[in-house]
Amino acid sequence: MAEETSYTEDNIRSLDWKEHIRMRPGMYIGKLGDGNASDDGIYILLKEIIDNSIDEFVMGNGRTIDITIKDGVVKIRDYGRGIPLTKVIDCVSKINTGGKYDTRAFKKSVGLNGVGTKAVNALSQFFRIESIREGKIKLAEFERGELKVDAEIEESPKRKGTKITFVPDEEVFKNFRYKMQHVEELLWHYAYLNRGLTINFNGNKIKSDNGLRDLLEQKLSDEPLYPIIHLEDDDVEIAITHTQAYGEDYYSFVNGQYTPQGGTHQNAFKEAYVKTIRDHFNKNFETVDIRSGIVAAVSVKVLEPVFESQTKTKLGSNDVGPEGPTMRSFLNEFIGTQLDNFLHRETETEQAVLKRIQQAERERKDLAGIKKLAKERAKKASLHNKKLRDCKVHYNTKHELKDQTTLFITEGDSASGSITKARQVKTQAVFSLKGKPLNSFGLTKKIVYENEEFNLLQAALNIEDGIENLRYNNIVLATDADVDGMHIRLLLITFFLQFFPDVVKNGHLYVLETPLFRVRNKQKTFYCYSDEEKNDAIKELRGKPEITRFKGLGEISPDEFANFIREDIRLEPVIIGKDTPVSNLLQFYMGKNTPDRQKFIIDNLRVEEVLEENQV
Repeated sequence: MAEETSYTEDNIRSLDWKEHIRMRPGMYIGKLGDGNASDDGIYILLKEIIDNSIDEFVMGNGRTIDITIKDGVVKIRDYGRGIPLTKVIDCVSKINTGGKYDTRAFKKSVGLNGVGTKAVNALSQFFRIESIREGKIKLAEFERGELKVDAEIEESPKRKGTKITFVPDEEVFKNFRYKMQHVEELLWHYAYLNRGLTINFNGNKIKSDNGLRDLLEQKLSDEPLYPIIHLEDDDVEIAITHTQAYGEDYYSFVNGQYTPQGGTHQNAFKEAYVKTIRDHFNKNFETVDIRSGIVAAVSVKVLEPVFESQTKTKLGSNDVGPEGPTMRSFLNEFIGTQLDNFLHRETETEQAVLKRIQQAERERKDLAGIKKLAKERAKKASLHNKKLRDCKVHYNTKHELKDQTTLFITEGDSASGSITKARQVKTQAVFSLKGKPLNSFGLTKKIVYENEEFNLLQAALNIEDGIENLRYNNIVLATDADVDGMHIRLLLITFFLQFFPDVVKNGHLYVLETPLFRVRNKQKTFYCYSDEEKNDAIKELRGKPEITRFKGLGEISPDEFANFIREDIRLEPVIIGKDTPVSNLLQFYMGKNTPDRQKFIIDNLRVEEVLEENQV
């Protein structure tokens, strides 16, 4: 019988504030990550500091925020009131200390300044804060939450406000790198929600004059069917339009805070929109038809918002204020009145909305028969589906590992075999393609049900009715880095953009980076993802190391593959640029060959360098 583990006073340990944050960072900033995903920890650190500057702006203090990010060093300077000088150190190093517990100073702020700044301090290898008020400055510096410099309060000619400089801790955020696309998207969200605010980022000016209307114009990846409907009142703002794209696209905010996972306000908006449309046209349209192709943004301001996590990605509270209306009744009243009035005035927009609903209704009825057959086929195939090697945990559950869930889409038996043997069975699944998938550009959704491979992939992901019940957080295209592999990758991206653009827009689609070379001697092995990394490895190993060029994923043994798909996995996110509509992008790359595309291919051809003689 096993010896009982003793449990005495000696087992009780109290952690100080920074130890607790560093031991359990996920409680404070969600997942860690390396910066590839927009919700990785380094962006949450950035957001926590900017939130404080935004709250100053909202309270009428300072109209400009200066931000620079270079070589991992982040600097954020606002021109608000500045933290009271004698409380600067407490505000960044004592949990439950902050100005936002006093509702007289801050109303409808993003969140309580009790944890955010402290988390940034504890998780930074360097953290400096400077507060300027009433002609005086207070400066303090920390390393991983430990106070290193406590400067005396001095006279200063600088403008009032707060400046924070920090460098995320490489011990916590392994191989981190800020992706400027993610940072710019975050900053634009702040600008859209705070008209009149100017953000100077790395020399570029970010400012919005038209709020959520500007946001939708930037986000639209297809042509709108009618001019954007833009409605607002004191504590609510909405923008709505429709496109011919499949799916639904929402951007929701609470007190200027982007909530990518939605919440009670987004659900209330969707419900209120459907009810208003039915009442306006006096017809009981199906919900799916009313919202097909919708692109909408909703922003609400509430007192004492309750979020489902410290990272504030999903609103949990149902009330607009402690004694105010529910979110549901608040948005029902606003949309029911304002949108109905708008549609009565703007009859061209009214007819465009009706036409889009009727089109969706026709398409749904056309698909009804074939969907039934396809579902039966998928159900039968799932009983002995050789294409999918599933994992145990899924994204549409409340499991603590759900964010790690990954589906690798591979081609060829050898590649899928290696990944299947090397994967982590709990959180990583594999879907095997047979040859090249169909080019789905220009086809209707009917093909998703008629094509067995597409139908099974749709069923595996559970995205037929939207991404609310998506089964894997990360969908990873794992194809060879040769011409055929690139083509398959492009065909799969086309499939998602054509039929399930929400998967891409919400940051779930990635490309797996695999090493091009293995450089080794008897003591050490390096896996290199570029010629530059290969040359560095050769220099470090000296002499004449053995160099292997991997031509395909099937050449990499399962034991080796484990190095590339676990802790050290390198993923490149598929990001849609804001300047080119998806329809135009797909037309260029996947439509019929055109002189323009031929010229593009010729201009961008790269001839691979001849491998050195000592490569095996």
